[in-house]
Amino acid sequence: MNLKGLVLSGGAGTRLRPITHTSAKQLVPVANKPVLFFGLEALVAAGIREIGIIVGDTHEEIREAVGDGSQFGDDVTVTFIKQDAPLGLAHAVLTAEDFLGTDPFVMYLGDNLLRDGITAMVDEFRAAKPDASILLTEVPDPQNFGVAELDGDKIKRLVEKPKDPPSNLALVGVYIFTHEILVSSKRIKPSWRNELEITDAIQDMIERGLRVEHARVGGWWKDTGNLEAMLEANRLILDRVETRIEGTVADDVTLEGRVVVEKGASLQNCKVRGPAIIGKDTVVKDAYIGPYTSIYWGCSIERAEIEHSIVLEQTSVHDLSTRLTDSLLGKNVSVERAEGSPRGTLRLMVGDNSTVSL
Repeated sequence: MNLKGLVLSGGAGTRLRPITHTSAKQLVPVANKPVLFFGLEALVAAGIREIGIIVGDTHEEIREAVGDGSQFGDDVTVTFIKQDAPLGLAHAVLTAEDFLGTDPFVMYLGDNLLRDGITAMVDEFRAAKPDASILLTEVPDPQNFGVAELDGDKIKRLVEKPKDPPSNLALVGVYIFTHEILVSSKRIKPSWRNELEITDAIQDMIERGLRVEHARVGGWWKDTGNLEAMLEANRLILDRVETRIEGTVADDVTLEGRVVVEKGASLQNCKVRGPAIIGKDTVVKDAYIGPYTSIYWGCSIERAEIEHSIVLEQTSVHDLSTRLTDSLLGKNVSVERAEGSPRGTLRLMVGDNSTVSL
């Protein structure tokens, strides 16, 4: 069975502002890899080669980062599909109708991370041939998700962000559909949010007597929509890295634990405690990089201490008298010490092209 992939990458990312005022949330890196790339790699690992990407206002940035798809495999092709407005996941499906045709497909939300990928779910779909398969996981706050109510092992009802959730089983951002989802997406009406909800479309499939199966998440799942989730995803991915030294590490540098130093990076008179990753062409000098820190490419960290943080490209952190922790710094940011500032632990979320004096 040939499946296509449909990756949704058009959301505005309001929970990650100010970073997403100037950047696509799906391109914020986790362990120095854009979140979107993890989803694309998961699709390719499951044997999917034709991938459509729903894009919105940040389409130029996403097109530039993804290219023609060949970086994910020689036989992978990518089609970009412009969605004029974020009017719901079912609306995104309808927007992609020409690309999808009558083929079954995996729909993957571009800001999701799944430790174990989707290969097992795709294999089961190919074997069992249901009309739809949805991925579920238990969450502590089901009122913030689409929620499934089960009758035994069968899906009885789906509800979008219910005030009184019928269960704690949330729909994770991975779905597999036949073309019947297009039929149902055309039958439903916009919700109170003025969106065509994918939960309503799947509910319509159930009411039409079609077979909707479900799978449970194995391992961990993260929706990287806010700062805390981004940092936690960064931690989880870094927990799996293996030491790799491709840059220049001076004799006066101490590396502890699993540390990645990418090509062109230079470390001098510093200490790095892993798991951590130092990106290409980044300079770390007279500094301390603590666990669960990702420093992207072209950065400069001098006379500063950073841990449990994500630093985007071409950012500098210099001359801090206090440790920076639990932070997300955007592109081309400058963080520096201001004379007379009090000491204390710093926690920052700084948008692109900013200068912060502390």
